[in-house]
Amino acid sequence: MSRTQEPTEAQATDRWRIHLRWSIRLGLAVLIGVLFLFDPEAGGGYPTCPFRSLTGWLCPGCGSQRAAHDLLHLRLGEAWEHNAALVAALPLLGLQVYLGRGRPWYSGSGQRMVLAWTFAVIAWGVVRNIPGFELSGS
Repeated sequence: MSRTQEPTEAQATDRWRIHLRWSIRLGLAVLIGVLFLFDPEAGGGYPTCPFRSLTGWLCPGCGSQRAAHDLLHLRLGEAWEHNAALVAALPLLGLQVYLGRGRPWYSGSGQRMVLAWTFAVIAWGVVRNIPGFELSGS
């Protein structure tokens, strides 16, 4: 007669991490599929930006849904017009993820990168609202 063993705490934690990773991957796949199939410019129930609704200004992310849709359809010029920062940042983020694999994000260099990205996003939010700035998007 064999006894079933209860998983150790480490095994339970590993299972939880595996399930979390697969859940995130599935969620991203669904999100990408929806963005690919439904054009944000045609409506489709996408949320509007609350910051823009309240202030009339563009937030750093305004236009990112349209830009992502355009990128998925390989329309780089249109994506750039909607949110230039997103289009410019994606290759840099990919490179950062590739070079930082295996290193914890909370290490010294990781914290500096988080601060640098935070500064860049805030700066983009300010710059894109300067009147007459041609990369402002919409």
